Amino acid sequence: MSLFKSIVNARDLGGIRIGDKTVREGLLLRTAHLHDVSEEDIQKLEKHYHLKRIFDFRTYPESSMQPDQNIPGAEHLLLPTLDVEAEQQTGDAIPDEMWLDLSKHIVRLSFTKLFQEKARNLYPSLVLSEFSQLQYATFLNLILQTEEGAVLWHCSQGKDRTGIGAALILGALGADRETIVKDFDISNESYRPLVLKLCQDVEAAGGGEEEKEVVRAFMGVSVRNFRHALDIIDANWGSIPQYLDEQMGIDENDLKTLRDRYLQYNSSLTFSQA
Repeated sequence: MSLFKSIVNARDLGGIRIGDKTVREGLLLRTAHLHDVSEEDIQKLEKHYHLKRIFDFRTYPESSMQPDQNIPGAEHLLLPTLDVEAEQQTGDAIPDEMWLDLSKHIVRLSFTKLFQEKARNLYPSLVLSEFSQLQYATFLNLILQTEEGAVLWHCSQGKDRTGIGAALILGALGADRETIVKDFDISNESYRPLVLKLCQDVEAAGGGEEEKEVVRAFMGVSVRNFRHALDIIDANWGSIPQYLDEQMGIDENDLKTLRDRYLQYNSSLTFSQA
């Protein structure tokens, strides 16, 4: 059952099992964009979740072409996690209009070296880029400052940039790798019909596994590429908490604050999503 009627790929991290605790429900929300959110769901975010902060990981052009609806009582913060200017300088930037309707172009683009490289490098770039690290550091520090009510973070489809944000939060809360990967992979359930159709189109055009992985990466999520990004964190920093400490200034005291606020003892619950 969807968390909201008008918001795609939306879920509450509440209920995820971490050791002998679970994440508290109603406080940590991840979604796709809020451009088409209904009045009913606006009321739900305001009055049921008491939403305090919205973190928008889209680029400036993305957010201006599909601006979020205003949620009363919630501060909207635009924190672009992709360094578009750096891509423009190297000539690798993709027109924003194409990103908004990528499904029409992805089969053709999946055969290009540019998109094959982008698919492989998207998640590693989000964890290695100093630009991205600064935005995610701001995101985590502002969550630390949000002592009451819910926070919500999103990008366009609520899967890649949003998924990295969720991975950092779950890692900070002490989740193991498979729990983090499981949450990340749930986005594929939201986009599975589209991805299956486009993978069939790739096969019909003569493509193979590499081309289909491009489709999975851009229209769903690539668990293989995501695991590679986690491997990079482990190889360079040893763990997500250590990565957060060294690259984002989130120290042990901050982790304790997050765990005290967002975790609760409840051994009867298992991993679940609303």
